[in-house]
Amino acid sequence: MTATATLSSKFQISIPKAVREEQHWEAGQEFVFIPKGKGVLVMPVPELEQLVGIAKGASKDNYRDRKDRY
Repeated sequence: MTATATLSSKFQISIPKAVREEQHWEAGQEFVFIPKGKGVLVMPVPELEQLVGIAKGASKDNYRDRKDRY
């Protein structure tokens, strides 16, 4: 799918309806902007409930923290 939008004089962009529907994005949802070269990656900020169990089964061996860094 290819969709375009125009940056307004208030520096706002409307996300095309086809993109919103395909991604199941809703009004009021929070997003993060991640610079990638000359572009930007736009991703929704996950809800806390979506992160529950994300590290299930992860090995605690060889864990590094700030003390292990240079």
